[in-house]
Amino acid sequence: MSRAVPSPSSWAGLHATFLPADPARRSRLALWPAVDGEPVELVLPAGDTVAVDTVAALVVDLAHILDRLVALRNDARATPSLTAWSHVARLAVESIARGHLEPQISPAGHDEWRVLPLDDRERRVRAELASWLPPEAICAPVDAADPGTDPRIIEPVVAVNAFYDAIADALPRTAAAPTLSGQHPWAVPMAVDVTRLRPHIPEAEQQRDTIVRLLLSLPEAEDDPFVVDLSVRSASDPTRTAEAADLWAGRADGFDARAEADVLVALRRGARLWPPLGRLLDQSHPARLELADPEATELFGATATRLAEVGVEVLIPAELTKVLRATPHVSTPPPGAGDNPSHFDLNSVCQLTWRATLDGEIVDDVELSRLAETRRPLVKLRGHWVVVDPTVVAQLSRREQITGAQALAVALGAGIDDEVDDAGFAPVQPDVAPVVDGSVLDLVTRLRSAQGPHEQAEPDGLVAELRPYQRRGLAWLTEMCDLGLGGILADDMGLGKTVQLIALHVSRLETPDIADLPTLVVCPASLVGNWQREIAKFAPGVTVHRYHGPERDTSAVRPGEIVVTTYGIVRRDAENLASTRWGLVVADEAQQIKNPLSASARAMRKIPASARIAMTGTPVENRLTELWALLDWTSPGLLGPVDHFRRDVAIPIERDGDADTTRRFARLVAPFMLRRRKTDPDIAPDLPPKTETDHPVVLTPEQAGLYRAVVEEILEQIEKADGFSRRGLVLKLLTALKQICNHPAHYLGQPGPLAGRSGKLDVFDELITAITDAGDSTLVFTQFVTMGHLLMTRLGELGIAAEFLHGSDSLTRRADRVDRFQAGEFPVLVVSLRAGGTGLNLTRATHVIHYDRWWNPAVENQASDRAWRIGQDRPVQIHRLISEGTIEDRIAQVLQQKQNLADSVIGGGEAWIGELTNDELSDLVRLGAS
Repeated sequence: MSRAVPSPSSWAGLHATFLPADPARRSRLALWPAVDGEPVELVLPAGDTVAVDTVAALVVDLAHILDRLVALRNDARATPSLTAWSHVARLAVESIARGHLEPQISPAGHDEWRVLPLDDRERRVRAELASWLPPEAICAPVDAADPGTDPRIIEPVVAVNAFYDAIADALPRTAAAPTLSGQHPWAVPMAVDVTRLRPHIPEAEQQRDTIVRLLLSLPEAEDDPFVVDLSVRSASDPTRTAEAADLWAGRADGFDARAEADVLVALRRGARLWPPLGRLLDQSHPARLELADPEATELFGATATRLAEVGVEVLIPAELTKVLRATPHVSTPPPGAGDNPSHFDLNSVCQLTWRATLDGEIVDDVELSRLAETRRPLVKLRGHWVVVDPTVVAQLSRREQITGAQALAVALGAGIDDEVDDAGFAPVQPDVAPVVDGSVLDLVTRLRSAQGPHEQAEPDGLVAELRPYQRRGLAWLTEMCDLGLGGILADDMGLGKTVQLIALHVSRLETPDIADLPTLVVCPASLVGNWQREIAKFAPGVTVHRYHGPERDTSAVRPGEIVVTTYGIVRRDAENLASTRWGLVVADEAQQIKNPLSASARAMRKIPASARIAMTGTPVENRLTELWALLDWTSPGLLGPVDHFRRDVAIPIERDGDADTTRRFARLVAPFMLRRRKTDPDIAPDLPPKTETDHPVVLTPEQAGLYRAVVEEILEQIEKADGFSRRGLVLKLLTALKQICNHPAHYLGQPGPLAGRSGKLDVFDELITAITDAGDSTLVFTQFVTMGHLLMTRLGELGIAAEFLHGSDSLTRRADRVDRFQAGEFPVLVVSLRAGGTGLNLTRATHVIHYDRWWNPAVENQASDRAWRIGQDRPVQIHRLISEGTIEDRIAQVLQQKQNLADSVIGGGEAWIGELTNDELSDLVRLGAS
């Protein structure tokens, strides 16, 4: 009977002997010699021989001692046998953690879990562990000894296997498992007889040292059959091999009778997966098997992988490296088709056919006819054996019409989606280089050239000296517009996207065919004045038409000028704006149209132009469909319908992390998006250092009381709600907790008093006073307008001059406040995040304080970049105020992960919080240390 688990301090000097059982979870460990222990029979030395002796031992269930055994490891007090089992236990737990766990039936017919499947590495590890076990670890007798013979003990490798399985069989079980007639196989601790299920559960591969090998031999003549020769190798020593004939004759060095049994068991198991192996079992000494052509073909696919999983390796001759492939060939309309011969129509009709290739060389029609006639999986062609897949041969006869966008995807190595053919037309594989000719080849050549390092000099009329990366940006913009394809200028905030677009407009004035066409710039209302100032500064010869106010009129637009308007005006005046012939339409802060169903996006699509450019530092804020929306506006049809894109691209990348889909998608969009970061080597020297600091703050007693009360009240409501009601309550909870962390007055809707009630405001007071006393200027961001007004009140109480920039301001008032701040008339500008988080140049500030955080790193970085941008010549310090032990603290821990996702063009806002379970949400919002 098992004893209570002894403490490690009592293990010193105790040997550990494994006592296997059936089922495996009943296995025990005997720790001996022990005072007051129970009697246990062990095989111990007796003079020059061994004998069964009885010792007193502490006998404990292996499952109960597992945690302490794993933790023991290299304890100097432990005996070699105890140390050995500690290492075996740790490696067994690691294997289980990797998911190597399968349900099986024990020899006695009980339900049992085992560590499976076994690979070569696992076999070698177990063989090494077995060789390391001292005699004391395995000295329990396995059966009664015959008179006159020495008693037998468990074999080391069998002991290691049984120890692994004992741990595997115990860990998944719980006394709380559901019961069926009092018992539930593979869930509850008690033994359940499942003998009746044995026919339905495949026999698991045990730890055997012999791996069966099938060597496929090639026919000497084309009419000869394929042949498989049988051999074996050692799992623990891969260099030790033998032919099957030598094994049966007893001439296989290093293999014994156990190996013969292993071969037969492996063949039986393999025959269940691949019936032809059953013919080997009909032979008295299995050695060679002739195969029909279809059987040989099966060994080139998934069958070989499945056989390897049950200990049967399939070896294919090295010379079979040549494979017949179907290479896509895209033919496109000849240059000159359409109204504008320089533009490639993504909706044009192209032809997709397939050509047979061998090592990249075209297979001619005569050779193809011969391949079709042989109907064999292996054919001699050009002096080599070639693997011929019948589906590839069938594919060669297909002819399909595809769109120009799909043809471009093929040419760029991105493949085509499987919607091209309802009959199952296979997509282009990434490792098969397509053959492309005609206008799409010219287009791809120009696109790749545009991505190169060449620069375009500043045009006459531009009063600015562009940096090298800006001249490269100008060259890219010019080429994309000449092609009529448009694109996304996705440089980081502050790298001068505006001046690059102004340079593009000025350079187009030098091109006769488009010189008279005006450019339409659509931007948020807060940036209209900024565009006017930038154009006046960098292109004083260009007329700026501000299409805003009650008396706007498209008939007043003049040739070659830049028209600046807002997304709100475009929504109202889309029809009027569409009546003008635009040479270029620019969407600044283009994330405004990331939702293709929004009124702004629909209105922008109505306005025709020779080319469209989207400007944004965050092409993806939350979902890849946002990038689809931008590219479908700049280059309609490039990514296909949104439903197909979401299913075939967005979901595989965002949810599954599909590396192949990510790679192919990147190949397709790379030519249409120019992305430079401030950290790029050729840009970083142009920017001063940026320091980011998180300031932890402690809630006041008033804040802590409010926080706990709100969490308790709303979580109780959330537990009773579902659907939209639940999501609404989650949003209410998040908003309330943010407000409480900011200031009790913010949550309670009070005008004051302010001092002494908020830990965050206390830290803010110290920080803003020190910065202002040093003569520096500061931007203070909050996502709440109410909090912005409270901060203005507090700054007034501190005697610090400040102004507040928010969405209710008129364009004139916003521009005035920005100009006066830049001129140094006041040291602090409080900014509502959504009103001033994008587009503004506020380089007067050398400090940025995020009073409360927007839980999307891309949006927060945009706000910080109002100060850290080209034109800033002093170091910038970013300060984030975070309330300790609150939801702010826990969200800060995951924001870096979200930043990494954003860097991969996959991000997330706050929507994910609404999907948390009640327990997960409770853990996130609770007050206290993480």
